[in-house]
Amino acid sequence: MPATTEPAPAKINLALHVRRRRADGYHDLETLFAFATDGDLVIVESAETNSFTITGPFAAALLPRQNTTPAKVGRTDNDAPNATPGNASWNGNLVTAAADAFTATFAPNTHHALTLEKHLPIASGIGGGSADAAATLRALARLHAVAPTDHRLHEMAAKLGADVPACLANRTMLGTGKGDALTTLEGLAGTPLLLVNPGVAVSTAAVFKAWDGKDRGAVPEGDLLARAKAGRNDLEPAALALAPVIAEVRTLLDTAEGVLLSRMSGSGATCFALFDSAEARDVAATAAKAQGWWTLVTKLA
Repeated sequence: MPATTEPAPAKINLALHVRRRRADGYHDLETLFAFATDGDLVIVESAETNSFTITGPFAAALLPRQNTTPAKVGRTDNDAPNATPGNASWNGNLVTAAADAFTATFAPNTHHALTLEKHLPIASGIGGGSADAAATLRALARLHAVAPTDHRLHEMAAKLGADVPACLANRTMLGTGKGDALTTLEGLAGTPLLLVNPGVAVSTAAVFKAWDGKDRGAVPEGDLLARAKAGRNDLEPAALALAPVIAEVRTLLDTAEGVLLSRMSGSGATCFALFDSAEARDVAATAAKAQGWWTLVTKLA
């Protein structure tokens, strides 16, 4: 059976309103999910035994510090700047957790070779791990001829993480509850999009812990861009306190020519900007690169 390749596009929160902390430890949210056309890549194929390989520019951040050759290792670590691309432990990553959940329900006693091409920075507010898990579920569903609309896939996604159901759907949506109650919205497909990360990883848990707890109201009604412009990211002040450089990224994007909307995504530190033209986006990308920041020149899906 041939390998199945599935994109794991970057997720952005056009607006992110935090309403309250729930008894289960999550927070009630209202967020406008949208997706880029670019991101990570997941490759899945049937195999005699399970294996998991991580490649790409940000592979090292997901591999153990002691791994210096492409060889099997005993665990996966999210704080590993000195690692090189190679084979990761089957345990400890959302990709393998998604594969385990899928096979337990749809394909017991089967094994897979999984490859994650990691192009998005980790702990960056653009759903990298959630998008990777969702792409794994979609890839396995295609490999095993499971309907993408099967409700069990959504149920698996919800158990893997609050953002995974939206990433599984991979289209513009309003997320409520903890982010997994989804309503499809008319999107802005093709709008030029720039993502910028200043090279700082921000802990989602730390950002939520630093959130001031104030409910500043719901996401407004209207068309998508109007709703996004009238909205906000309630986590941005907390993220700024942890990583002040985010303010420099915002200033660059806010003052760029042709910008329609700029904001921090998720819990940071990645910021995004929508532009009225690809040319304006590219000029802003050049300015961001001159600061030594990571950039992704893309568009909305």
